[in-house]
Amino acid sequence: MKTPDRVTITDVGPRDGLQNESRAIPLDQKVALINALSETGLTRIETTSFVSPRAIPQMANAAEVMAGIRRCPGVTYIGLVPNEVGARDAIEARVDEIAVVVSASESHNRANVNRTIAESLEGIRGIASLSREAGIPWSGYISTAFGCPYEGPVEAARVMEIAERLRDTGAEAIALGDTIGIANPRQVSEIVGRLFERLPDTPLRLHFHDTRGMALANVIAAMGAGASQFDGSVGGLGGCPYAPGASGNVATEDLVAMLHAMGVATGVRLEALLEAAWLAEEIVGRPLDGRVKRALPRPTAGQRATQADYVP
Repeated sequence: MKTPDRVTITDVGPRDGLQNESRAIPLDQKVALINALSETGLTRIETTSFVSPRAIPQMANAAEVMAGIRRCPGVTYIGLVPNEVGARDAIEARVDEIAVVVSASESHNRANVNRTIAESLEGIRGIASLSREAGIPWSGYISTAFGCPYEGPVEAARVMEIAERLRDTGAEAIALGDTIGIANPRQVSEIVGRLFERLPDTPLRLHFHDTRGMALANVIAAMGAGASQFDGSVGGLGGCPYAPGASGNVATEDLVAMLHAMGVATGVRLEALLEAAWLAEEIVGRPLDGRVKRALPRPTAGQRATQADYVP
């Protein structure tokens, strides 16, 4: 089996995870979760989204979140933005990286941002210009890259075309999102392989939701096709307000545990990550989907879960 020596993981729980919670999460709890993740060895955390509070009420205090967190050296704190207004706010809040999103299907793009794909791509040009002036890198996410909740299958050619447009506009990396968790390993292998052929010098990230329980299998398929960067969500938090039925991303702790068992390095301390997952569960007030924390009992104060504490 072809696997990379090392994988880079972005935890998107504080943004993509919490945005789907119906109960307002207090600011101090958002900050506490991000701070906990910052202590795990993760080098990339998607902290918040600079969107209209009318669209995503949970993200209304994005600037306060950024101001309140304890920034750890070597950790990139990412803010998602939908437009130039959001980009300006993110830059003022001192994010380390900006993420933008465009859907591969017209119906989802309209539901998500009330724009056509062409209008979104044009708007991203303005965000790219602001990012460039501020000296902040940005990455482009392609949602519904493997299937749409409204239109069904999405043509791979469309995904390739959008990826190329984002690259040409200046994206530092391209991320493919399986927004509704419908991808399968064969499809993932084919699309990832095609994207590397078309854009061989552009970093690629994969964002798998685990709606049908195939996220980890899809990670394996993507690694076999050459990928080494993945998103996860602590505890398996998440969903999508505009993708009916979608569950959260693959649980970051499950992803890390699998990779470590395979001998693939992540730099993440699983014990600390499990603590963050238990904290996430306390914050949202319900059991989360991550499986590893169910299998490994939570240590009491002063104890160490030595079976979980290893970093290849």
